[in-house]
Amino acid sequence: MNSVLLHCRPGFEGEVCAEIADQAARLEVPGYAKSKPNSAHAEFVCHDPAGAARLMQGLRFSRLIFPRQWARGSYLQLPENDRISVLLQALADYPVCGSLWLEVFDSNEGKELSNFCKKFEAPLRKALTGAGRLVEDASKPRLLLTFKSGREVFLGLAEANNSALWPMGIPRLKFPREAPSRSTLKLEEAWHTFIPREQWETRLSDEMTGVDLGASPGGWTYQLVRRGMLVTAIDNGPMAESLMDTGLVTHLMVDGFTWKPKQPVDWMVCDIVEKPARTASMVEEWIGGGHCREAVVNLKLPMKQRYAEVCKLLLRLEEAFAARRIRVSIACKQLYHDREEVTCHLRRL
Repeated sequence: MNSVLLHCRPGFEGEVCAEIADQAARLEVPGYAKSKPNSAHAEFVCHDPAGAARLMQGLRFSRLIFPRQWARGSYLQLPENDRISVLLQALADYPVCGSLWLEVFDSNEGKELSNFCKKFEAPLRKALTGAGRLVEDASKPRLLLTFKSGREVFLGLAEANNSALWPMGIPRLKFPREAPSRSTLKLEEAWHTFIPREQWETRLSDEMTGVDLGASPGGWTYQLVRRGMLVTAIDNGPMAESLMDTGLVTHLMVDGFTWKPKQPVDWMVCDIVEKPARTASMVEEWIGGGHCREAVVNLKLPMKQRYAEVCKLLLRLEEAFAARRIRVSIACKQLYHDREEVTCHLRRL
């Protein structure tokens, strides 16, 4: 069990390798990262047999940027028939697990395997339970079986409280028909990712105010209005009439990078297509200058050195807030609904 398997968005395997290698070096876990382009996953192979467990124990999954899911374990070859017997034999050396997820990679091959997993899960779950290898217990590790094909599977373990919130790190969000654009799912996923569900009523309440920079046609404004907030939408483009009809939206056709509210607001959100350094400077001023309490912004990424660029910008924000002598929590993740970008959440403490 000396490897860590990491799921990611296709095309970002290099960023995952760079990030996990960087973190492993910091924790002094010797090994190497490897991946294939557009395979939607990477692997960190540890030289020390206990290295994978030590690496995952030393990191919080929620603080990683590019991985969608992770698990420590190893690959197993399966026969065409009686896969369950082979799996039970291999899992005899694994601890008893408290939950089971069957996963595939976010690739064309993975999509073809998803139906196999759906059919295979029920008999496998029954066999594991009958053999005493699976019990319902959130304190026990989660068994993550990632199928590369019907004949090859990664037998993985991860702690339920230190791994993805959803299988494969992919939330099953339904696009609301009344929303004016599919970008609305980015902000909804951000709520789920960065704000504990039990805090929604206090941190996303109908007593709050928000600003959406670059709002047109209103995909992100929709999420704020959905929570009952009064919203100022900043964009030279038109807003959806359905949002304006709610009476909760004020539309200002001004420059989102220069406009500031006369009174502080609770939330600022921004999905403007702009150089990431300029967006980072803008959110620094909003949070640091006390114009908002919390913010969700997307940083559009360059074509090369994307992990290095994100690290540089996050460090710049940390240093800027330290210079202002204010405490700000900063989280950054490439969400499932993101594309060539990452989503950052900032909260003034």
